[in-house]
Amino acid sequence: MKKAWQGELDGLVEALGIKSRPVAVTFTNEEVAEEKRKKVWVCNALKQAARGKSFVMDAETSACPGGGWHCGLTPPPQGPSWRGLQWFLTRGEKLTASIVSFHRMQSLAAPPPLGMAERMLIGPVSDAEMRPDLVVFLVNAEQACRLVFLDHYWDGIPIRAELTGSLCSSAIAHPLVTGRTNVTFGDWTARRMQKFGPDVVFVSVPYERIRNLVSAVPECSAGTAELEIPEGFRRR
Repeated sequence: MKKAWQGELDGLVEALGIKSRPVAVTFTNEEVAEEKRKKVWVCNALKQAARGKSFVMDAETSACPGGGWHCGLTPPPQGPSWRGLQWFLTRGEKLTASIVSFHRMQSLAAPPPLGMAERMLIGPVSDAEMRPDLVVFLVNAEQACRLVFLDHYWDGIPIRAELTGSLCSSAIAHPLVTGRTNVTFGDWTARRMQKFGPDVVFVSVPYERIRNLVSAVPECSAGTAELEIPEGFRRR
């Protein structure tokens, strides 16, 4: 039997002309299909899931230590490993200027969901056997704009975006922990290594907000509602 969420986004995707498949991210302690346990980077899993593949990630199959940590699957590095990470971010990747700025970047962001779940499922929403915790859209800037307006159409609550930090942190950990929709470009290393297109923007929506977006499509001009301009406005 088809799950409720598997076809839920069809109208939204069609209305906005989204080409890639919306990605479901689900955290669980339940046993899952062993054949989907593949060693993969979180950023690569997001890219492949938008093209139709599914993954089961845990402490053993997260190929990137940072991705495993930011998604709560592994504990943060300690001692020499932490010093090595500081060096890599400041001297290797050169994404932040000093160990002080690196500390701020970590401390001021939403904390990783450490110890929350044994595994994380990443795959197309249309194939997800378990209810998603997040839906991640890989879209262009115009589609991201429309998703943002659909997201706050009903309640008017503005998005407070977390743009910095790693892609796995801003696209998964932040919206998961805060319960708020987020828009991010991801980090430069992930974009470069995984060869994301130059126009790709990541919009992550907690699943409990998805119905707001879907129901707003026929009502909001960011969806399919016709724009109406009163005669007085036209004269101006």
